[in-house]
Parts: sequence; C-alpha cells; structure tokens
Amino acid sequence: MSKIAVILVAAGDGARLGAGIPKALVKVGNLSLLEHALKNILEVEDVAQLVVASHEDRVAEFSGIATAFVGNRVPLTFTPGGLSRQGSIGNALAAVNKDIDIVLVHDVARCFAPAAVFNRVIAMVGETGFGVVPVLPVADTIKQGERDIVLGTIDRDSLRVAQTPQGFRFAELKAAYENAVEDFTDDASLMQSTGAVVRSVQGDTKAFKITVPADLEYAEFLLNGSSEFRSGIGTDVHRFATTPTPLYLGTILWPGEMGLEGHSDGDSIAHAIVDALLSAAGLGDIGSNFGVDRPEYAGANGSVFIRGALELLHSNGWEVVNVSVQLIGNKPKLSPRRYEVQDALTALVGAPVTVGATTTDGLGFLGSSEGVAAVATALIQKPKGRL
Repeated sequence: MSKIAVILVAAGDGARLGAGIPKALVKVGNLSLLEHALKNILEVEDVAQLVVASHEDRVAEFSGIATAFVGNRVPLTFTPGGLSRQGSIGNALAAVNKDIDIVLVHDVARCFAPAAVFNRVIAMVGETGFGVVPVLPVADTIKQGERDIVLGTIDRDSLRVAQTPQGFRFAELKAAYENAVEDFTDDASLMQSTGAVVRSVQGDTKAFKITVPADLEYAEFLLNGSSEFRSGIGTDVHRFATTPTPLYLGTILWPGEMGLEGHSDGDSIAHAIVDALLSAAGLGDIGSNFGVDRPEYAGANGSVFIRGALELLHSNGWEVVNVSVQLIGNKPKLSPRRYEVQDALTALVGAPVTVGATTTDGLGFLGSSEGVAAVATALIQKPKGRL
C-alpha cells in the first residue's frame, strides 16, 4: 500500500481578502480556513503525514491551531512559507518523510474540497503513476480579447478549470522542484515542464478558491445555507409595588423609581422578550419554563430568564436575529435611558435589541399609572448548511 503525504499550503497573507490577517486564519462560521481544510483532510484514509506550509511569521501559531484540531489522528509537520507559493511548497517537500510514495499538494484557499476529491486523486496516481489534477468543465463562453476589443471565441469544450489537491509521485515532484528554474501557477504545470504526463479526475464545485471578499461571502452562504425563520410575540404586565422595591427594567436598575411586584424582579421588558423568544421557537413560555413554583427564581433579575431562554433556543438549533420591545405606561420615562437599555439587552441577547415606549392616553390601569406593560417581538433563524 502506498504511503500518502498531504502538503497544505497555508502561507498566503490574504491581502486580497482585506482581513488584515493571514488567509488561513480567516474564519467562515466558527472555524478558520485552516481548520476547515484540516477537517476535510482528516476524512481521507491512510494519510501518513500532513505538512502545513505556514505563514512564515506565524509558524508557532499555526502549529498550535492545527495540533489542537488534529490531535494525534495524523502526524503533523510545520514549515515556514517562502517568497512564493512555489517556494512554500519547496520548503514543505524538504520536510516530507523519505518513505512517502505519493504526495498531494492542496491550497488552504480551497478548504472545502471534500475527501472524495482527495481519494480520486490518490487512486489515479496509484493506478497510473502520473501526476493528477482535479478539474471541472468550463461553463461560461470564453472570449479572447485585447483591451476592450474581442478578438474571438475560444472553444470551451477543450478547457478545464484546475483545482487542488494535485497528486504526484513524491520523488518525481521533489526532483521537479529542486530543478525548477522558473515559477509556475500550479504543480501540474511545473511537472509538465519536465515532460511528465498529467492526468485529470473529476473535481468538485465545493473546492472553489477563496481569494476576494465575495468568495468569503459565498463560503458563508454555503456553510449556513438558507435559514428557516420564525417570529414570536410576548407580553408582560406588572403592577407597581406598594412597598419600597427597586425597579428593574431591561435588566438594569432604575434608582429613585417605584418598583414592580412579581415573583422575580417584575421586569416587564425582560419577561416580554423571554416570551417572544420562546414563542418563536415553539418552546412554551416564561411560566412553563421558569414558573412561580420554582423558588430559585424568586427575586431573580430578568437577565437570568433571558439567558435561560437563549440556552433553550441554542440547544434546539435556533439563533436570534433581532428583538423589538415596546414599553407601555406613564412612567418611568424611557427616553433618558433608552440607549443604555438597548445596549445592555443587545449584549445579553447577542443580537440587535431595540426598545420604544408609548402610553395609553390615560386609559385603563396603565393610564392611571398603576403599572407597566411590555410587548416584544422576536425573529429567530435556524441555519441550514450546504457544506
């Protein structure tokens, strides 16, 4: 059985992404491009060595991230990047174990390339002994031009889009690199310059290259997919206390204001948010989840219930998109502290929360300042990933 090594080229600075950090460290979802690439490589069978060609100034950082992610599943080696892609691969080839038979060179920018592509490349190299590159047919009409003049149309039937990983016999690729006298855009071109035959296998649209911000946005879309959205509404009413009680609204203390009665802190804004979130997710309401029969919630701040609701949502795959709350009553006056309340709730919920206020023009118990009410709406989503 052939011994396989994978070189992961991750030394680029990502200047065209504009992220201000090396490309491999840019995140899509909760993982960096480096981790996404490692995740797929770990699904490839019989990899005997994984060499990460790291950004030259951050080899230790790359090593820490990759080692924590891979553990002891595949032996890891780290090498510094060179002045070019070809230089980075040359450094990595020098660190490949001498008993390796087949080496695959893969770009971290194509981090979503699935294991099936790796396996096709490995199988073809093993079967033929030739270099192998995964390719896709060209779907667009290709024009040849000079400045703004169209000179002609190129027959796209003979054209292919090259991807990675590209696979070769280790000894042949290493010799080609050691003897190279010019730079090539990929390893297949370098090998062909020596007269070697290069074969192709079917690539995969998931192996697209992340180069500019639009590619990153596309990756985010593919990872999260379209989302299922739901909205919910919640209301809460509390009367003012008849004994000295601190007032909490929007989870913050309102010094000098009359407090509200309740099993907890009577925070109508927080409680309405909880009901809106739970309603949207179909997870009951504040009473069924944090009822007055629960002594641990006696006097609890509204933030306790919001955190509890968020835990229920997250455990069921939901994320909060935004929340809006309307406070109804004559007092306290919201406007002096509106932004303070919004900031506190936004930080707590992890999504934008807006707060407004209105009165009942003197009608009913709210109009006679017997208490306050709040109405909240919440929008939540459940991402559906495609990668």
